[in-house]
Amino acid sequence: MPALPMDPPARPAAPLPGLDELLAGAHVVSLPMRVKFRGILQREALLLRGPLGWGEFCPFPEYGDPEASRWLTAAIEAGWAGFPAPLRDSIPVNATVPALPAHRVPEILARFGRVDAVKVKVAERGQSLDDDDARVAAVRAALPDAAIRVDANGGWDVPEAVAALTRLAAVGLEYAEQPVPEIAGLAEVRRQLRATGVPVLIAADESVRKEDDPLKVARAGAADLIVVKVAPLGGVRRALRIVAQAGLPAVVSSALDTSVGIRAGLALAAALPELPYACGLGTVSLLAADVTHDPLIPDDGAIALRDVLPAPELLAEHAASPERRVWWLDRLRRVHAVLAASTAP
Repeated sequence: MPALPMDPPARPAAPLPGLDELLAGAHVVSLPMRVKFRGILQREALLLRGPLGWGEFCPFPEYGDPEASRWLTAAIEAGWAGFPAPLRDSIPVNATVPALPAHRVPEILARFGRVDAVKVKVAERGQSLDDDDARVAAVRAALPDAAIRVDANGGWDVPEAVAALTRLAAVGLEYAEQPVPEIAGLAEVRRQLRATGVPVLIAADESVRKEDDPLKVARAGAADLIVVKVAPLGGVRRALRIVAQAGLPAVVSSALDTSVGIRAGLALAAALPELPYACGLGTVSLLAADVTHDPLIPDDGAIALRDVLPAPELLAEHAASPERRVWWLDRLRRVHAVLAASTAP
């Protein structure tokens, strides 16, 4: 399995637009969250209007410019190249339950409508396994027949992960996403669970999108499936190549996007040859506002594939502060320079 390097940045699917063209169609928004997620209550994003549609550039602030350049590549693909032809027009999605107290689970689930799968955040800093167990149990009580997967974001070490997943498996887990941070640790957790007969599959997320080579996890036998996100991987077409070369089942997930970014995730899910798991693309339900009057939210456990048109009045209503707009536009200039250097002859 050949390496598929992540650095230097992936080349855009379309010729790199000039900086002035990007700036001319740039809108910076700040959207309120319904609940704290990834430690934030406001989600900022820079939207880019291209000749073929809208793209979203929203790497989290802690990401450096080389890593953020893949997010810009994905936004350029959306607006300037368009998406591959779809194989399906409806995408099954899971609900997402943040690391909140168990008594709030019904409230969160109600925002997603009917769903057949739920992802539950666990291993939150400052919380205990008892908190995780209570949250997962509350989901199972509310949805006796749903598939439940947990996401630790690498928050456990190997012994903690084995103990936690052994305990949480009692409710029936579909899989555990990134229980530990390192690829070697994932492989060890997977080995120990199998040795003790705990039927929990291991999914890799950060070990795919944050590694210099996203295929390392497959070569190491460290996961049963992979989680793929369009923006961190550099676009739909590059994500499709990664899934094909990894040879593992894939779950398409989001990076807490607006509906513009979710449209790209749906394009990936629609183009995959196989889609065995519900996708983590229902996260617009965690936002208290969006940039379109017709947001991409689940209906009866799925989202129909369709384009998104941001509304000018919503872009204005949710425009970021002048200081944050300057911050994002400066970031766009720097990241564009990274891409320009990587695509220079």
